[in-house]
Amino acid sequence: MSEQDGRAARDREAARWFDDDAGPVVRPYAMTRGRTRTAADGRLDLIALVIADSRAEEAGCDQMLSPEHVEIVERCRQEPLSVAELAAGLDLPVGVVRVLIGDLLDADLVHVSRPVPPAELPDEKVLREVIDGLRAL
Repeated sequence: MSEQDGRAARDREAARWFDDDAGPVVRPYAMTRGRTRTAADGRLDLIALVIADSRAEEAGCDQMLSPEHVEIVERCRQEPLSVAELAAGLDLPVGVVRVLIGDLLDADLVHVSRPVPPAELPDEKVLREVIDGLRAL
């Protein structure tokens, strides 16, 4: 194989890699306009529930929202979903979904409910004593 043929083969291989393999990597970056964080990142852990706001009815008409934003609102209007469930359902990386949810939070189209941390839950022993006390009445 000549040097020119080898160079052409490498160019075709490089072009194929960029078209096929990099496509899905570039798209999420474009969806978030290059952002990787949002002001709400601290509130958006994997099990945080995303709930559509009553104003979310207007989301489909908003020209500023991407189809992914609208899809998140639609899914959360049906039932509250966790960040992890949304990422899996949309087949998007969690980081991208967090940025998109942050946009929706800023637009007041959704709100986030965080589960109670286990350290703040009442002790099982105390709950059993309350139940026993109520039964004794």
